[in-house]
Amino acid sequence: MQPSPPLATTSLLDVRALRGSVFADINLQLAAGECVALSGPSGSGKTVLLRALVDLDPNEGEVALDGEPRRSFAPAEWRRSVALVPAEPAWWGTLVSEHFPVGCKPPLAMLGLSAQALDWEVARCSSGERQRLALLRALVREPRVLLLDEATANLDETSRGRVEVLIADFQRSGGAVLWVTHDAAQAARVAQRWLTLRDGRLLQVDTAHT
Repeated sequence: MQPSPPLATTSLLDVRALRGSVFADINLQLAAGECVALSGPSGSGKTVLLRALVDLDPNEGEVALDGEPRRSFAPAEWRRSVALVPAEPAWWGTLVSEHFPVGCKPPLAMLGLSAQALDWEVARCSSGERQRLALLRALVREPRVLLLDEATANLDETSRGRVEVLIADFQRSGGAVLWVTHDAAQAARVAQRWLTLRDGRLLQVDTAHT
């Protein structure tokens, strides 16, 4: 199951001179319809960078969505528009349904999940099920940008392919993706650009599709 790569169109997320605890002067632009893969050694700061982009960790610099500065958004609005799906998602309610808007019908089948998944207790879900549900939880809020931190690390090949197809659909709708992955083959499949974070700086690895 292979997603066809969407075409990048216009600039959507702009990051300029972003500085944090483990990185400095990060400059990054994501285009609408684009997926950028991000790799780097363990401890290099990839997760910290994603958290800084959604303003969860201390940072300085300029971040803008479609030309609008981050500071002009209420925090909740920014984190809905620029959505982080962490490697270990937080769950605050007993049932899966408590983490979705009332009446929401997420495309569970697209990720190989049961139609009854919203009625499950979170505690009974496997790590892979929680990972897929967390992705759907972010998508149903209609973000403009997705920040994915090892979004398929706990998934088998079939489930991984389903996630990649769903993300490609998100790109085709005009969304942009920054995808942290240690899987070089996945980066080559899903991304139009491939960056690495090393010694606190972003470096170009290669053109993902050659």
